[in-house]
Amino acid sequence: MFDNEIEVYTILLAGGVGTRLWPLSRELLPKQFISLNGSDSLIQSTIKRLLPIIDVEKLRIVCGESHYHEIKRHIETMSISPIDKIITEPCGRNTAPAILLATLNILKSDKDAVVLVFPADHMISNIVQFHKKIIAAINLAKIEFIVTLGVKPTYPETGYGYIEGGESINEGAFSIKRFVEKPDEKTAEEYIKRVNFFWNSGMFVFKGSVIMREFEAYEPALLKSMWHMVSIGGTLSNEEYKKLPTISFDNAIMEKTRRGVVIPSEFGWSDIGSWKSLYDFLPKDKDNNVIGGDVISSDTRDCLIKSEGRLIVANCLRNIVVVETADAVLVSDLDKSKDIKSIVNDLAVKGRREYQTHTKVYRPWGYYLVLEEKDNTKVKRIVVNPGARLSLQKHHHRCEHWVIVQGIAKVINGDITLILEENQSTYIPQNNLHRIENIGKIPLEIIEVEIGDYLEEDDIVRYEDDFGRVDSSVLKKN
Repeated sequence: MFDNEIEVYTILLAGGVGTRLWPLSRELLPKQFISLNGSDSLIQSTIKRLLPIIDVEKLRIVCGESHYHEIKRHIETMSISPIDKIITEPCGRNTAPAILLATLNILKSDKDAVVLVFPADHMISNIVQFHKKIIAAINLAKIEFIVTLGVKPTYPETGYGYIEGGESINEGAFSIKRFVEKPDEKTAEEYIKRVNFFWNSGMFVFKGSVIMREFEAYEPALLKSMWHMVSIGGTLSNEEYKKLPTISFDNAIMEKTRRGVVIPSEFGWSDIGSWKSLYDFLPKDKDNNVIGGDVISSDTRDCLIKSEGRLIVANCLRNIVVVETADAVLVSDLDKSKDIKSIVNDLAVKGRREYQTHTKVYRPWGYYLVLEEKDNTKVKRIVVNPGARLSLQKHHHRCEHWVIVQGIAKVINGDITLILEENQSTYIPQNNLHRIENIGKIPLEIIEVEIGDYLEEDDIVRYEDDFGRVDSSVLKKN
């Protein structure tokens, strides 16, 4: 698609929690990993719409360390190797550090690359127009402009930032006059009447060498700190990374640079920042509803109703969102659905598991599904991939019973090593060191019953992590 004079790399920003799409989105499974329109997750959809015009080997995905395994799983299902493609941050520091980290990674291989930056959790309906705008942006980036794609507003949205365009530039672009934070409704109504105001999409295109000069000019301390950490090599220091400023790419660079331009774009874009924005984006049925999953509706209009498993029966509803998962149900006025962020924050403060995870949790070795949970009992279905194993650990306050449903397991249970097959079981007493490993060629499936005082992580002593890396500090203490 592009000429060979300059290499083109792509950065996907896959951080964040996505609290406004709770209960589908959780802290450990944010919205980029969920499917909202078909079978693909948002990150898979983002990659697929880029594949016709990018080199997949020049793809870089920035995410938090806790999301590495999900990113890996999602791209591997697309037959994309994760090697050298996933860049993890020890903690979130907004988009400027994330983009800088990935760009420095790219510049190790190519000192003059053009870099495309996209959020991994947006939706776009007109792919042809989207590709045209990317090509125009690359042409501008080659002559050292820093480009953002500005979406022509279709209604007075108060949840988006806006960009005011200035003088006309090549490729239909405008110089950037100013960035405007999320306006009130009256101001937003004024903006959509003017032809030079655009929604800020958070998509950027630039030359790596150019953006380094801009960081040097406007955020030299951030550049120096990041360069120091990257040049050392290995895993980034969590302690040092926390010291970086929490700052957006807009605030750090785009609001200050003289090279910024905006390309007006109309390609059916949404950042899916709320259930209402998802409803607006998706096609409707004859009653103006968006329906997903096992739903029966009667005299129901202008609603979004999504079932992840159980039957939902909706009767005589108007302008309502209903979202069902295995462990939570959301019911809200559709127009007020963005306000659930404050409720989800309350779940986090209260330490509710429903804030962090679903009942099904993916791990590097496979996944587990919580079947039942009471004060002193938890029942799980655990599936371990062939050749994989859980971490070596013990519990001070609970015991466990394991029943093999499928496959062949190698079990460490205290001083004993067992080989267990289908319909066999073992009992793990408190304080017994234990681990299970799949030594067969098919997924190992077990039912685990935990009994005792369930104290979550405070009860677990891990001698190694899920990759088999030994924790020497734990060995010394135990």
